[in-house]
Amino acid sequence: MGIKLVSFAVASVLLGYYVYLPLPEALDERWKIMVVDACFRSLEHLAELTEFIGLKHYMEVMMLLTVAEMVGPTSDENVTVVDTTFNGVAVRVFEPTRRKPGLRRAVIYMHGGGWCLGSAKMQPYDALSRKTATELNAVIVSVEYRLAPQHHFPDQFNDVYAVVKYFLQREILAQYMVDSGRVAVAGDSAGGNLAAAVSQQIQEDPKVEVAIKIQVLVYPALQTIDFNTPSYQQNGNMPILPKTLMVRFWSEYFSRDKLLLKDMTDNTHTGREDRDLNSLVNWSILLPEKFRKQYKYSPPGQGNEGTSSTSVPGIFDPRAAPLLAPDEKLRALPRAFIMTCEFDVLRDDGVMYATRLRGAGVHVTLEHFDDCFHGVLMFITWPTNFAIGQKLLGRYIDWLQENL
Repeated sequence: MGIKLVSFAVASVLLGYYVYLPLPEALDERWKIMVVDACFRSLEHLAELTEFIGLKHYMEVMMLLTVAEMVGPTSDENVTVVDTTFNGVAVRVFEPTRRKPGLRRAVIYMHGGGWCLGSAKMQPYDALSRKTATELNAVIVSVEYRLAPQHHFPDQFNDVYAVVKYFLQREILAQYMVDSGRVAVAGDSAGGNLAAAVSQQIQEDPKVEVAIKIQVLVYPALQTIDFNTPSYQQNGNMPILPKTLMVRFWSEYFSRDKLLLKDMTDNTHTGREDRDLNSLVNWSILLPEKFRKQYKYSPPGQGNEGTSSTSVPGIFDPRAAPLLAPDEKLRALPRAFIMTCEFDVLRDDGVMYATRLRGAGVHVTLEHFDDCFHGVLMFITWPTNFAIGQKLLGRYIDWLQENL
């Protein structure tokens, strides 16, 4: 009995040590965050082990998170849900069941997951789309784009672009009873990246007659130049999306090359020929003082006098990193709503993009949440239903209600 008691006590202490993570006081439901993060970390360790011994690629194991949360296209009294294809790309379409007078709004949504994970079929994204369709009386097109490591850039972008271009045809809008002047693109994290990139590129397509009205970018990933911004430094070990995982997502988006991953992790992936791009992401200028804090700016690629990682296709392409687009490309962009979280490595990407868009004359609403961490829109369903996730979801829908 005594041995069992001691063993239980030791196991409890070890479990508590593994689960416990020092978190900022500004975050609510901290123990809940720790438990969720411990589950994430456990899967990451398994992924690292299976990759190390050559059984599976790291992201193939991490994909278990996505598979575990997939749900079917179930219609109900409020929403009709159909899995179909647009221009050869899989999508899940949500239409309000009850017909109201007049034409409807539409949101084309791109899920997050670092271009490697995630799905429009996951329960949180399914719930997000259902609620948006019902609250806004809107058609929601949730895009099931291809993922790394099987597919690299520009496949993800091309899939999303193909869907948006298809849906913006007047006959397709008429088929879904959508007002051509009330179409939005939106996405979170990597999906925010894709929404921003499509907004930039589609405005230059002469075959697209209908314009996107607004773009909604939720904690988006937007630049590949500097992985040492204040938010990367401050939040490098935060739960759900530490710096190591975000940089892994970026490198896998472009290549399986482990040298690229190492260079990105060290922030030495740029060279002399890329330094003209530094001004586009110079956080010492583009970030307000409240985000710069005590951190000192050091231009990316310092000490690297050799060649950069530009041999990897697309790494500094604005279709992959929208913050690297020149000012003239930003001027004609639609109104933007950007949501950022304080405890998120990607915080500064969104804030810098807001600064640059405003400088180009684009109307921008930047909403920053001081009590928020990355990925909270994924935590809006049981058993990982966070109050801050519901708060962001409510603000997302309210802003669309007012502006779309």
